[in-house]
Amino acid sequence: MSPKDEQKLFYRLAEVCRLAKIDAETIALWEKEFPFIEPGETASGRKIYRAKDLEIILRIKDLLGKEQLTLAGARRRLEAEMDLRPVPAVHPDKIVKLLWRVRDELQDLSQSLDRPAKKERRPAD
Repeated sequence: MSPKDEQKLFYRLAEVCRLAKIDAETIALWEKEFPFIEPGETASGRKIYRAKDLEIILRIKDLLGKEQLTLAGARRRLEAEMDLRPVPAVHPDKIVKLLWRVRDELQDLSQSLDRPAKKERRPAD
């Protein structure tokens, strides 16, 4: 990678393919096998990768190519080296319940802010 490439925060899929010297199909396969590769999407629907994703992809290439590890072995090694753990899935019902609770609390807060503050009355002198 050139110094100019190292300064970027985001990369398009074509750039990742060029820098890693691998094809898009391989990257798509690795995205499924390695849940910590998390590409984003532009407004036009194109994939973009963080610098961290590129680093992980380059490391996977080394682990599979030079060190000849299996996909499972490479996943375990990456998890250990980079302290990467896939985030456990949360059931959608739990998320919905939490969002309802937050909404209710925000409505209560909003209502309490809308009430006029009680003024203290001073006794007449």
